[in-house]
Amino acid sequence: MYRFLLTPRWLGILALTLVAAAVMVLLGDWQLHRYQERAATNERIDSTATMPPVPLSQVVPPPVGPAGSVGQPPSADAAWTRITVTGRYDDTTPILIRNRTVESRVGFEVLTPLVLADGSAVLVDRGWLAPPPSGNALSRPTVPAAPTGEVTVVGRLHLSESKPDAIVRQDGRVETRRISVPELARELKYPVYHGYLLLDEQTPAADPAFAAVAIGHENDWQNAGYVVQWWLFALLTLVGFGWAARREARGGTGDDNADGASLDLAAPRKPRKPLDRAADPA
Repeated sequence: MYRFLLTPRWLGILALTLVAAAVMVLLGDWQLHRYQERAATNERIDSTATMPPVPLSQVVPPPVGPAGSVGQPPSADAAWTRITVTGRYDDTTPILIRNRTVESRVGFEVLTPLVLADGSAVLVDRGWLAPPPSGNALSRPTVPAAPTGEVTVVGRLHLSESKPDAIVRQDGRVETRRISVPELARELKYPVYHGYLLLDEQTPAADPAFAAVAIGHENDWQNAGYVVQWWLFALLTLVGFGWAARREARGGTGDDNADGASLDLAAPRKPRKPLDRAADPA
């Protein structure tokens, strides 16, 4: 019944079906890998929330270059580690990161270099500020002055953001849309640690005008849904080929009888013998 599967037409259909199913399985595998990566990131964010802070130099390689240079980046698994560091804020050049959203409101994150005893610095994200009430989302807010004197900061290590944006200097401020530490380091007068700190605690206390920047969890369940979707599509592709082959084997109709033979409606019928009325005693 299924010898037709060896014809060039059906062999071609089978090859296309297998290739399509294999591609879908590979796409599902890739989404599974992304799910595992994002789930691991979420677990790390949760696990580091209560861990004791460690010194900056134990997690991030210290910069050793000249002013304006940046140190080596930390390993990827160092992200979100709680860090403690002591230094003095350099408030001469505020860094504003625009188009940042907190609780559905667009505003600015404010970064300030914290200069350490050895002359190097680490960027500290002090928090989020809303634009002035009379302005729009791009209107620059009034930035509270950083504390003077020695400051101790506890924060989460955030890796440098990719895809750097243009940096604009205006009115003594640096403004951009992306926190690319290598790009921002060129605007500063000391070597800078790679990565930056999201402020959790500060001594003396941070200005209450700043809103904390929440750490968003990765949407790993979306990737899990894509895994199921691609693998289900692969299965349906194979099932569809089997259904088409079975339909072809049965002649493409559903009119077969129980014995597998088609009903022949055109077969001649045996003529009926005419009634002999003369022999009727009536």
